[in-house]
Amino acid sequence: MARWSSPKDPALEAALRRNRRWIVNNQIKRLLLRFPSRTAPVRLLQSRFKTLDLLGRAANWLRKYPSCFDLFDDGGGEEPCFGFTKRMAALVDVEEAAVTASEPAMADRLARVLMLAHGRRLQVSKLAALRGPLGLPDDYLLRLLPGRTDLFRLANPYPHRRNAAELDLLRWVPSLAVSSVEAAASASNSPPRFTCLLPPSWTKSHAKMEEFNSSPYISPYSEKWAVIGTDADAEKRAVAVVHELLSLTLWKKMSVLKLEHLRREFGLPEDTARMLLRHPCLFYISNRYKIHTVVLRDGYEGSELKEKDPVVAAKDRLGELMQEGLHEYNQRRSAANLEKKKRRGEIEIKEEEKEDDEAAAWLDSAEKREERRKFYKHVEHFCV
Repeated sequence: MARWSSPKDPALEAALRRNRRWIVNNQIKRLLLRFPSRTAPVRLLQSRFKTLDLLGRAANWLRKYPSCFDLFDDGGGEEPCFGFTKRMAALVDVEEAAVTASEPAMADRLARVLMLAHGRRLQVSKLAALRGPLGLPDDYLLRLLPGRTDLFRLANPYPHRRNAAELDLLRWVPSLAVSSVEAAASASNSPPRFTCLLPPSWTKSHAKMEEFNSSPYISPYSEKWAVIGTDADAEKRAVAVVHELLSLTLWKKMSVLKLEHLRREFGLPEDTARMLLRHPCLFYISNRYKIHTVVLRDGYEGSELKEKDPVVAAKDRLGELMQEGLHEYNQRRSAANLEKKKRRGEIEIKEEEKEDDEAAAWLDSAEKREERRKFYKHVEHFCV
């Protein structure tokens, strides 16, 4: 599957650039939030270190982020514990407030996803694959369902099976059954159609998109999707479904593997990845970090999201604090190493070597400049 990726788009690759450290720290944050005191023993984190694909000592990892985590004793002087710093705790509270304020929007997104699915229902175990992209918290069922019993129902049609619980949508919501393509068309008083966001030089892709748009747009919320006749119509609806699913995610991207995991529920073809590659005007597939990810081109302006959800903005501030802490740790390590080298007398030797190298580089560049000057002077004389 390594060949299943789009030609490199530097802007979207930059948008996908992430660091394993931020993922690990987010999981550590979620671990601490399970405790009312927001503190936990370091040995607990150490016991889960392998599940985070990490080696070494957990305490050493925490020390790399002094702006995020504090290390302290439990009071008896025996059990080392860790918790949030004041700045980290404040940003975690801001994120939690953003999540709480976004609960109505989360409910709408969840209802739209169920409206896209066959039978207006999805297994909770499969919804877990969409929880992260949709920006749903771990306890989204406890947050969203109790106050919306007229809209959602949690049922288990197969009690003898494990992980068989399903989330049903009890009623159709016409105001939500409008795709992002239809909303954009309504705002511009034009018929709904897909837009090619590739450069004009991609003439073949533009021509294919024009041909694809020659037939009427099929809404992903159409309730007649199961009886679509031709293969062309089936692909048009499948493209519309993926486009709408990605537009509902906070970061306008999703793992291709997760998308294929929900293929039957959303009526997608078996070769979903190949279908996405047939429409480079709409989707960008990256293999960054050996994870195939599909990105909605509509959702980005260069490398930045066109619309940033408040939850995304809060998470970005947490990422900036983590980066600040790592920079502080690296600065301290660098200063300590520099002091050791000074004591061993290595700095003076390396400084002399550096000066010799710079002098050699300067002489080399000066000789090249003189050589070019003579060459162009000779050419000028020859032309005259």
